[in-house]
Order: sequence, then structure tokens, then C-alpha cells
Amino acid sequence: MAHPVSPLAPKSYPELAAIAGVSFATAEAGIKYKNRTDVLLVSFEPGTTVAGVLTRSKCSSAAVDWCRKNLSAGTARALVVNSGNANAFTGVKGRESVRLTADIAAKAVGCAPSEIFLASTGVIGEPLDAGKFAGVLDQMATRLADAPWMEPARAIMTTDTFPKLAGATAEIDGVTVSISGIAKGSGMIAPDMATMLSFVFTDAPLAAPVLQALLARHVKTSFNAITVDSDTSTSDTLLAFATGKADGIEPITDIADPRAEIVGAALADVLFDLAIQVVRDGEGATKQVTVTVEGAVSDESAFRIAKSIADSPLVKTAIAGEDANWGRVVMAVGKAGEPADRDKLSIRFGDILVARDGERAGSYDEAATSAYMRGEELELTVGLGLGEGRATVYTCDLTHGYITINGDYRS
Repeated sequence: MAHPVSPLAPKSYPELAAIAGVSFATAEAGIKYKNRTDVLLVSFEPGTTVAGVLTRSKCSSAAVDWCRKNLSAGTARALVVNSGNANAFTGVKGRESVRLTADIAAKAVGCAPSEIFLASTGVIGEPLDAGKFAGVLDQMATRLADAPWMEPARAIMTTDTFPKLAGATAEIDGVTVSISGIAKGSGMIAPDMATMLSFVFTDAPLAAPVLQALLARHVKTSFNAITVDSDTSTSDTLLAFATGKADGIEPITDIADPRAEIVGAALADVLFDLAIQVVRDGEGATKQVTVTVEGAVSDESAFRIAKSIADSPLVKTAIAGEDANWGRVVMAVGKAGEPADRDKLSIRFGDILVARDGERAGSYDEAATSAYMRGEELELTVGLGLGEGRATVYTCDLTHGYITINGDYRS
């Protein structure tokens, strides 16, 4: 069933640049829904490199396992994504389904099955009938185009209420290179690598090891720094593809090449933009929340404490109720299992100091704080006073809408 569009949805969408060497098509295969595009085929010209980060879930999907096996070769000719069925926890049937899907796609675009990358999202535990791709992928391969990106962004949605797109450019050797990315994700979001599904494309000439290094570096402060409901998906997949079709640029084969950092900065912008869109489309979300922990013994410790706060149902429901219940923040700090000193703790909502030195701040103003909590974008900062460690996690509130969406997800 369709759900109301998130109040945090963007007011407009970017027109992403066409990426030389990348073309795509979408179709309806009837995997779960009728009258809805649910398959995406992306074709890449020969020479395209690929990198990826995949879920660390011990119950990963068959498509994740397939990608993990093929990533080491570093080359790609096509990507097939379906929504409506995650093909996870499907045993031998799941493995056979990805093999057959790759075979069908390989014949459609003219390459080896090992050059096909797959991703699936939707219900866990239901077998995916790969036979539904027969004929569909062949037909899609005859009408590939390089625009508009809105079509693939919509095709990969499940409980998402809006498509997620982001783009950026960078200048290398006097030549402009482009990066275009799409993502899907709304629930089951606490990535231990990326988001549920995200795909990024560039015409920059990046060797696979360089692309992999950049992706692994910048996922830490983007997709790995968000949470909607603390649940890491079986299907989390982030793949990046570099066609090398930008004219006049020598290949970037070493991560130490200064040009890699230039592309990396643009990549980081795209990943962060997509990650924040996922948070803003959190199931039932009405508020975006930035949780920053500073003064920790290390950055890693700060991250774990920030995640404890951002994942707390009690903190998130208080935010949904526009209640500056800083006592719940204290609770979440204390349960994180990280070094913390109650009597050095400080808490701010926006610029408003609500707690200091282990007790409510003397300057605390209930009316001003309540007014701040009525905003759509909130910042929550915790100071530990123990060291230089700092980290930020991005989340949303937890409303009745989350229960409504997930209570009937399989209906």
C-alpha cells in the first residue's frame, strides 16, 4: 500500500547529469506489486570498474553474496535491481535465482554472468522467481537511455515515499567529471556499511582499487552514520561504477594521486546527500535529528554513544512528541557501555544548554526549549568532558506512522 509522502521530502529534485558509458531502463515484472515499475537494468560500456560495500549481516541475501563474489574482479557490464522481494533467507532457491537472473541479464547485454551485479529489496523469506526476468530484461536492453534518472530512482523504491537522487561534479586536469547517484531506504535502516540500496555512477577514470578505497572511506561519514530504527538489513548494498569515459584524463590508478582526493570529495557529497534523504524518509518520520557527541575518549567511543542516543526508542519518541526530555539522553549515554562521567556531562538542544555538570542547567528555559523542539530539523549535542573524541549520527523521530507501516508490511 502507498503511504503519505514524508513531510521532510525535498521540494524539488535535481536533474542528474547523464554519465557517458551508462544507460538504463525500467520495467514492470510483477514481482510483488501491479502497475508499478520494479526492475532496473543499468548497462555499462566495456572498461567500467566497480567497487562496493555490502552488509555485514550474518543473514545476507543471495544477491549480496553474488556481488561479494564478483567484486574482486573489479569490472562490470550491467546492474540488475528489483524491488518487492529481497531474495534473502531463501536457501538454495535464492542462489539458483541469482544465477539464473545473471544468466538472463548477461545474454541481454552480451557479457559474462560474472560481470553482472545484482541487488534485491523487499520482503525477506519469499522465494524470488527469476523466470519473471525472462523476456523482460531482453526487452529492456533494446530501449536503454541515459536519462531521466528519476525512473531508476523510482523503480528501486519499496516503502520509500519519495525517490532519492543526488549529483555532483569535479574538475580534473581541466575536465569536468560527473557523479550521479540514487538510493532507496526508509525502514530497516541502521547500516553497517551503506544503505539498503544505493548506486553511484561516474565518468571519472578510476581504477577499481582507488574507487574501492574512496567508497570505503566516505561511507563512514554518510551511510554508516545514519539510523532510522537500529535494524541492519540483510540486503544493504552500495555499489559505485566508474566508466572512465570523461575525455582527456589520464587514469587514476593510485589512491595517493591528488586527483583521487578531488573526485573523493565530490563522491562524499553525493553519498552524504543520499544518506540524509534516507533519514528524512524514515518510516513515519516528521523530524530530522543530528546527534553529536564530543569530548569522548576517542572518535570510536563518541560514535557508539551517539548511536546509542540515536537508536533509543525513548529518545526518538520524546522528539516525536516535541518533548525536550533530556533525561532520556542521559539514559542512552549511560547504557552505551562507553567511558562517561555523569558529573561532567552536558547536553544541548540546538544552542540551548539544558544540562551541565551532572544536573539540569541553571539557565534552563522550558518555554524556549519546547519552542525549539517544534522545528523539523533538530540538533542534539552531548559533551562528555573526557577527551577529544567526536562523532555525529543522523536519525529521525519515531512516530505511530512507523508502527502502521511495519504492522501491515506483508499485507
